[in-house]
Amino acid sequence: MDPLHAHRVPITIAVTLATVLQAVDMTIANVALPHIGGTMSATLEQMDWVLTSYIVAAAIMTPLSGWLAGRFGRKRVLLLSVIGFTVSSMLCGLAQSIDQIVVFRLLQGASGAGLVPLSQAVLLDINPPERHGRAMALWGQGVVLGPMLAPVLGGWLTDNYSWRWVFYINVPFGVLAAIGLMIYLRETEPRKSSFDFLGFGALSIALGALQVLLDRGELKDWFASPEIWIEMGVMAAAFWVFIVHTLTAREPFVSPVLFRDRNFTIGNLLIFVVGVVLFATLALLPPLLEDLLGYPVTTAGIAMAPRGFGSFVAMTIAGRLIGRVDARALIGAGLGTTALSLLLMCSYSTQMPQGLIWSTTFLQGLGTGFAYVTLTTVTFSTLGVQYRSEGTSMFNLLRNIGSSIGIAATSALLTHNTQVMHERLASHIVPYGGQIQLHAPFSFTSLAGLAALNEAVTRQARMIAYNDDFKLMFLLTLSLLPLLLLLRPRRTRSEEPVVME
Repeated sequence: MDPLHAHRVPITIAVTLATVLQAVDMTIANVALPHIGGTMSATLEQMDWVLTSYIVAAAIMTPLSGWLAGRFGRKRVLLLSVIGFTVSSMLCGLAQSIDQIVVFRLLQGASGAGLVPLSQAVLLDINPPERHGRAMALWGQGVVLGPMLAPVLGGWLTDNYSWRWVFYINVPFGVLAAIGLMIYLRETEPRKSSFDFLGFGALSIALGALQVLLDRGELKDWFASPEIWIEMGVMAAAFWVFIVHTLTAREPFVSPVLFRDRNFTIGNLLIFVVGVVLFATLALLPPLLEDLLGYPVTTAGIAMAPRGFGSFVAMTIAGRLIGRVDARALIGAGLGTTALSLLLMCSYSTQMPQGLIWSTTFLQGLGTGFAYVTLTTVTFSTLGVQYRSEGTSMFNLLRNIGSSIGIAATSALLTHNTQVMHERLASHIVPYGGQIQLHAPFSFTSLAGLAALNEAVTRQARMIAYNDDFKLMFLLTLSLLPLLLLLRPRRTRSEEPVVME
């Protein structure tokens, strides 16, 4: 037996731990930010860089991880990534100033960028084609469930211990993952290739400017700020240089051969939009439940738990159905279920029962689980083995960019639509024989009554703004369905491996 396949179980455990580590750390620190700021006496803008430094470093290093794995060997790069991520996590917990945290988060993002794509490539390599569906189901559970569970875990650790444990929690799991990879994972054959400094530099500048723009846009009031316009100009110019160079260079940083594969190209486009929907709703629900409906952090986590359960169930089922059912049908069913959940979420109100939250989040988890696992499997089904490390890096990069754009866009629309709806609702409340009769505690004759009235109007306006965001994502999800016709899977018998034409 191939020694790589002989140790499939311990390798799978090791790379799954690595995947969960990076996926959890994308959101776990957000909950602890107020506590970190209080301890370090940091300003809001300084705290913003705790998140921005990690996001920018991860965005720049994600495409580079594929090249490094091909040039120096996947085991070596993945192992160094796990060790670097673990050490930088410990340093974040030990930090004594806000500047130290920003530097260590930068290192954490840079070292952790390759964990998810390289783990995905390893799982595809150690499993035969007929097991790719199950392997991607396991991998997808780590990628999707990590960000869902991280806020609850981060809140619990911060409330019961210290914000430092948000980072310390990574250390034992990182050590276990490193030991497993060191013992069981076989090194891939390195291949000599020149490094395209111009292509990498242009892409890095474009990604860095985009992530800074998205992360600081709301803080700077978007395009009312000269800083945002500068970042937009830098991003556009760098991306234009990258595209032109990629199409004309002899050995570009990102190989155009990747995008000659139809399934890979369509899969990347689909995962970009799935990233928008998946992570935008994930970012919208906690403030809706906690700030608008007044749920405690733990209760909000429990209310969102059915989403994780739905994803787990769907990924488990999808992993077994791939190869027996047309993959386009599975992805279509997943997107349709996700669209249905978003349509139901458009009926959210400030008086809704918790059962509506449970049912819609479960449906959404079910839908995204089916779509995510099947799409991941189909995307790489026709791509050459030699392109897997580079392909998985690009796949995860586009998912992350989609999530960043989705979160920023829905947050900006939420703020804008809240203001618009507040103005519209307030225009119907007038003191002179108006269209709405006021009762206590609302009053036009006292400051307390006016404050209570303004708070009620703002609350309703914000709820409508949330509904508008869900409606936008519903339409966006439906728009993906025609793209499924461009994928090229064919039905196989249950006993056969998946065959892609």
